[in-house]
Amino acid sequence: MSEQVLELADGTSLWQDAWKRWRRHKVSVASAATLVLILVFCLFGPAIAGLFGLTYDGQDLALGAAGPSLAHPFGTDVLGRDLMVRTMLGGRVSLLVAAVATSVSLVVGITYGAISGYWGGRVDAIMMRFVDIMLSLPYLLLVIVLMAVVPPDALRLGAIDGSFVMMFAALGLVSWLILARIVRGQVLSLREREFVEAARAIGVPPMTILFRHVVPNTLGPVIVYTTLTIPGVILAEAFLSFLGLGIREPNASWGTLVNDGANAMVVYPWLLAFPGVVMALTLFCLNFLGDGLRDALDPHASQH
Repeated sequence: MSEQVLELADGTSLWQDAWKRWRRHKVSVASAATLVLILVFCLFGPAIAGLFGLTYDGQDLALGAAGPSLAHPFGTDVLGRDLMVRTMLGGRVSLLVAAVATSVSLVVGITYGAISGYWGGRVDAIMMRFVDIMLSLPYLLLVIVLMAVVPPDALRLGAIDGSFVMMFAALGLVSWLILARIVRGQVLSLREREFVEAARAIGVPPMTILFRHVVPNTLGPVIVYTTLTIPGVILAEAFLSFLGLGIREPNASWGTLVNDGANAMVVYPWLLAFPGVVMALTLFCLNFLGDGLRDALDPHASQH
């Protein structure tokens, strides 16, 4: 109780209070620190490994699949390629797909849900019925159909492989539906608040009210949902790659590496163990981070 009184006396903002509560959530803080280490490992690791002659596509057929050693800490695959560097590059791809797809989901979901909730009436009914119809269809089935029907080479953007673009589009354009409903619910409760009525009274345009005053007040649930969306997108990408519909060789993702490892895990268990552990650790950390942010942004939940 005394800490709450001191926080009120200091006149801190909602975000400052949330920051203080989040710092007390040790598991979430540790998860965030671990995620930073994984990002550094994936982003800068290949360049450092390159100084020791390790590359993601360098083959040593004479070596073949070899277990972990000083020269190859994660071992090598059946083509003699260093598994540690391929795990780093696979992390880049998986995290990039998750980041881009989640960004698309955020832009579409927030915009769609905010407009639906703010205008209400027939506009809201029509927009939400479309969301209901889309949610009634199997999510992964839609993605698989899009990935199978549209040729990846048709979406090539310069030097960017078409499979990347297709993955971004397929995952991003169907992962915004639940977010749209969350934002709509928040906007429905916010549009009748005093600060919104005051903005209307002085003649502020509706779109300005919506995106300058209403949408920023929905960011708490949106941030929490984002931390839960990223693991879902990573798992969806891994599943698609497992089915052979994801990233194509010579590129790799955690999904393709896990797929390759699963096919040879009895003989070469390290091919599955190392990429699987790194991916699982990332997913665990994202979920724990989401739990901590949820408690920090909901002061009533943090008091129980």
